[in-house]
Amino acid sequence: MTIDRRTLLLGLAACPAASGARAQSAANQWFAVTNDDGRPVPNTRAPVELVEEIEDLDGAIWAGPASAGVKLVEFYDYNCPFCRAAESARDRLRQSDRDLRIGLVNNPILSPASAAAARVDLAVLRLKGAAASYALHQRLFALPGRVDGARALDVAAALGLDRAEIERVAQGPEVAGTLRRQLALAASLGLSATPAYVVGGAAILGFPGEGTLGRIVADARRCGAIVCP
Repeated sequence: MTIDRRTLLLGLAACPAASGARAQSAANQWFAVTNDDGRPVPNTRAPVELVEEIEDLDGAIWAGPASAGVKLVEFYDYNCPFCRAAESARDRLRQSDRDLRIGLVNNPILSPASAAAARVDLAVLRLKGAAASYALHQRLFALPGRVDGARALDVAAALGLDRAEIERVAQGPEVAGTLRRQLALAASLGLSATPAYVVGGAAILGFPGEGTLGRIVADARRCGAIVCP
């Protein structure tokens, strides 16, 4: 995806679904947070009732203890380059913080190709479990260029999975329903860009940088908010 000059000037390290959402998000801050480059990080309040829905959301992948002091949920799109950049940073954070629970949720808002790849991801999760789904997740973000359903199926096959079986389930009503619920929750949370995070009662639009993400998690643990007084 080509990121236009306006996005770069706004400093929003995210893949926007629409230019209007981009401008609105860049100006919207519930907490005063700056990213690793010193630019504002768009964030809004995440309603408690919606945050509670994430834990039981069908199709989410979880890592880390259920009793962890902090939960960090990332909503992603396989064709978002900023999601690729965020991938390794999030993994390093998880490895260094054993009291952190990570959730991963599809939010394929950039293109039909993204939605097709997400359906393959969800089919692998349904058939083979979270470990296989996460292995696919990592491989897809390592691919150069556009990711679609066919490429996702190729990667699934390379991982030793039955391509025909994965394709059949990916096209089925159960996966379609799961993806609709994930998209609906992301929309209700106002996550109009990817990556987006829910942590410390806030919804954060865009990748704030590895250092800032670590500070947000640390503050959420210390005071329950993404910025402590």
